[in-house]
Amino acid sequence: MPKSAWMFPALSVLLFAGVTVTGYNFTPSPGGIVFAAVLLLILFGTVFAAVHHAEVIAHQVGEPFGTLLLTLAVTIIEVALIATMMLGDKAAPALARDTVFAVVMIVCNGLVGICIFIGGIRYREQDFQVTGANLYLSVLFMLATISLVLPNYTLSTPGPVYSAAQLVFVSVVTILLYGVFLYTQTIRHRDYFIGGASEDASHGAPISAGMLGLSGALLLASLLAVVLLAKKFSLVVDAAIVLVGAPPALAGVLVALLVLLPESVAAVAAARNNDLQKSLNLALGSSLATIGLTIPAVATVTQTLGKELELGLPAQKMVLLFLTFMLSMLTFGTGRTNTLFGLVHIVVFAIFVFMVFVP
Repeated sequence: MPKSAWMFPALSVLLFAGVTVTGYNFTPSPGGIVFAAVLLLILFGTVFAAVHHAEVIAHQVGEPFGTLLLTLAVTIIEVALIATMMLGDKAAPALARDTVFAVVMIVCNGLVGICIFIGGIRYREQDFQVTGANLYLSVLFMLATISLVLPNYTLSTPGPVYSAAQLVFVSVVTILLYGVFLYTQTIRHRDYFIGGASEDASHGAPISAGMLGLSGALLLASLLAVVLLAKKFSLVVDAAIVLVGAPPALAGVLVALLVLLPESVAAVAAARNNDLQKSLNLALGSSLATIGLTIPAVATVTQTLGKELELGLPAQKMVLLFLTFMLSMLTFGTGRTNTLFGLVHIVVFAIFVFMVFVP
């Protein structure tokens, strides 16, 4: 086990204990900049540690259960960060929407594009299960539409929000559909999500029960540490946005990047090893879990505490979302990819990033 796998969770707990005992409150100052750098380093390391321990456990249970465990761990981190930032002193009713949209764009364009592009350079073409990709896309498109587009066109409440009844209904439908998808992925049609390389390596080398238990304990500790530091992270993000004069939507992008980075590294590594199926499981699975779990969880928190939750996207972002939908259907329609498919997705991702700063 690498030292970072236990060191960063321990440092996270120590940092939280230190700021709690001393009552330290982050402010944009020379000392605050040092604190922010240390916080981000420890937080990124802890997220990587959480994913590492999830991978250790995942290798023992095999695919696609292993990939499912990774996406659930990342979703827990994401929900904790979003909920903490939305419930802070500064109102952020659109943070969940911005984060979910950023996850979809980063995953379906940035990460998928890089994986396909790298795989195309190394192997010219790569194969994957078309049926599994279509199942991912069908559920993803539906959930993204009812979560991010439909709120703009409801009549019960004006603006990009759902009424309380609509939010409850959409949350229940979202959870049910995601649950059925998980049943399809892990039991009913699990062969749709296993490629040749994934099947050959469905189980890693066995490890002792003690090491498996230690990884489980450190996984829980890492997730708890991220939750504990989420409040300080939100203060740093708010100060950074004000300092550079960036739009509020940048907060959602930063949260998405933080939680997606470890999975992105694993997905790119899988593509380099000619296992595009695993890359797609990691990428599309994380975006699907974000909508299927994050939206209902945040909706529950905001409704319980009487906070406003904006979900509908502006017109410009809806155009990018529908462009992503159409492009994804073309990319995953044949079961084979090449560098041009990847490059087109990367260009769409570049447009998304540019439009964050120059809307």
